[in-house]
Amino acid sequence: MRRREFIGFLGGAAIAWSPAARAQHPERTRRIVFLHALAENDPEVRARVKAFRQGLEALGWTENRNIQIEHRFSGGDLAQIQAHTAELVSSAPDLIVASSTPVIAALKQATRTIPIVFSVVNDPLGQGFVASIARPGGNITGFTFVEFTMVGKWLEMLKEIAPSLRRVALIFNPQTAPYYPIYLHEFGAVPATLAAELVAAPVRDEAEVEAAVAALAREPAGGLIAAPDPFINTRRGLIMALAKRYRLPVIYGFRHYVTEGALMSYGPDTVDIVRRSASYVDRILKGEKPADLPVQAPTKFELVINLKTAKALDLTVPPALLAQADEMIE
Repeated sequence: MRRREFIGFLGGAAIAWSPAARAQHPERTRRIVFLHALAENDPEVRARVKAFRQGLEALGWTENRNIQIEHRFSGGDLAQIQAHTAELVSSAPDLIVASSTPVIAALKQATRTIPIVFSVVNDPLGQGFVASIARPGGNITGFTFVEFTMVGKWLEMLKEIAPSLRRVALIFNPQTAPYYPIYLHEFGAVPATLAAELVAAPVRDEAEVEAAVAALAREPAGGLIAAPDPFINTRRGLIMALAKRYRLPVIYGFRHYVTEGALMSYGPDTVDIVRRSASYVDRILKGEKPADLPVQAPTKFELVINLKTAKALDLTVPPALLAQADEMIE
């Protein structure tokens, strides 16, 4: 190469690698989609969306700069979940974030290549979403919600606030929460010290919800555990109205429902779970594989009690339970 041509080549290279030139070629914006089982206007969902964004921002991901975040909302509708799943997979995002059993089940059927991070999902190993907790082995990993022992905690807390309870029903939809019969089986016989019968109340539509609650109310000293299940969550207004009508104590899994008037809730902090899930999104977008990232369990739990609702039910919250509460609504 002649001297003049060589100098010209060096000058072009300097321009290509100058800061100004690099500014003309920003890093590629990554596209991820968050598929929610609940409705867009649900306060639980709004809290999760905010937490997820904060989690990513803390790791250097900024919307409209290096990441694009899209959301899809299903309102607990299985047909809508399937429709969103088909659309998402065909659009081939860099990664999908998802919550709830029906959402993950649909995604697992639809793709084995797009990385998926779940949050607020129960028993992913038992449901076949991952090969093992330590090494998921496929394109899916994430953060779990409740384990079967939580059923016992719900029952214990209901008995604390309503000691006269003799029969407690766990209400859930077996189509959207198929793991609860297994949880009840593993929980086994109710400890004799609780002196209460724990029964399953599977429901598939609103008419069955009304029938199940009415049947429970026909017998004295009944109580209800409203399972954290997409179907039940989207019908919580109906359950709260029925509980008020029949004067039944009910415990839920999400704190937002207590702010809406429910008696009490106990469960993992869903906002914390979703915020933590951003760490796996970050690691996968930077090259790690879901197969190598172990499934993680909740680390923060919260008990919330609505004292106004307790008073309306003529229930006295014992000091020991008050001492455990993370939040009390008056």
